[in-house]
Amino acid sequence: MGIPLRQKLTVGWYILRQRLRGVEKFPVVLELEPLYQCNLACVGCGKIQHPDDILARRLSVDQCVAAVEECGAPVVSIAGGEPLVHREIHEIAAALVARRKYVYLCTNALLMSRKLDLFEPSPYFAWMVHVDGLRERHDQVVSRDGVFDRAVEAIREAKARGFTVFTNTTFFEPDGAPEIQTTLDYLNDELGVDMMQISPGYAYEKAPDQEHFLGVERTRAIFREAFGEGRRKRWRLNHSPLYLDFLEGKVEFACTAWGIPSYSVLGWQRPCYLMSDAPYARTYRELVDETDWSRYGRGRHP
Repeated sequence: MGIPLRQKLTVGWYILRQRLRGVEKFPVVLELEPLYQCNLACVGCGKIQHPDDILARRLSVDQCVAAVEECGAPVVSIAGGEPLVHREIHEIAAALVARRKYVYLCTNALLMSRKLDLFEPSPYFAWMVHVDGLRERHDQVVSRDGVFDRAVEAIREAKARGFTVFTNTTFFEPDGAPEIQTTLDYLNDELGVDMMQISPGYAYEKAPDQEHFLGVERTRAIFREAFGEGRRKRWRLNHSPLYLDFLEGKVEFACTAWGIPSYSVLGWQRPCYLMSDAPYARTYRELVDETDWSRYGRGRHP
């Protein structure tokens, strides 16, 4: 299985219109970060390393809506930080759903059960719960015991209320093919989430733990083994076959960093995400027009 049909058609039609208009660079997914503050201190995250004055900042509902309308992306991934810490997060999500944007609300789920009443199920809205392995492994990654169980409880409650629930799993060293398989089997078969997203842990300098990111060859080897014997077709993965081929090392793609711009309390971030110290752009148009995109890509990061 892959991306839901409704979303696939919407995004496909959007991309076709951009091509017909001769637009070379356009966003597909907006990474919207209305805050950097979080209620966890995960070893692979660099966001909480920001100074306290930046962690205290929040984007308003109007700022979030303006950013989405400015860039025009059909899909919005609300991340952070922990979005549910934001007091107006339900208003932000509702405003974007009202504009028929596909909204993924990323969360570690610690506050999810408490705040479910603030949200309504919609074909344009999905919870995106971080689950970085089974109980012991997940709690190790997020540096707190009991988080896995609370995430599972919140997922089950949300599903019972009619919400669409996706999971997002990042694999780090020493994860291997068996860990990928057991995690996805559990999420797919036992927990019954609607869709799953997966990614290797990509290295970047601001993360506190630099020893457990997966290298290119290691990534390809473990995903090739994990996907063997037709397993990747059985799991409900929210990815295109091309991305899964990329994880296995079957194909290479040029970097299209302009396709997933990031807007946060600091403005429009220049590539590469989480790695660049370049000044933030004031507008989306400035980001697109004044960034030298040829400098970015595998082996070319300045």
